[in-house]
Amino acid sequence: METTVSRRTQSYLRASEAAALLRVSAKTVSRWAKQGRIPHVLTLGGHRRFPREAVEQLAERLERIGEM
Repeated sequence: METTVSRRTQSYLRASEAAALLRVSAKTVSRWAKQGRIPHVLTLGGHRRFPREAVEQLAERLERIGEM
């Protein structure tokens, strides 16, 4: 039951919003989702939504890798 509650209170991003944070294209974000590289949920209309926290964590990791 905790999962349902946390999903309702968690903030989600559209592919284009996630792409802007990650500095990649929306197509790349969608491809990563299909490959299981980034968590997502599907809306009733079939659109992907990405948990803001997961996207921000991935952006930080990618930034650290780029600094090396």
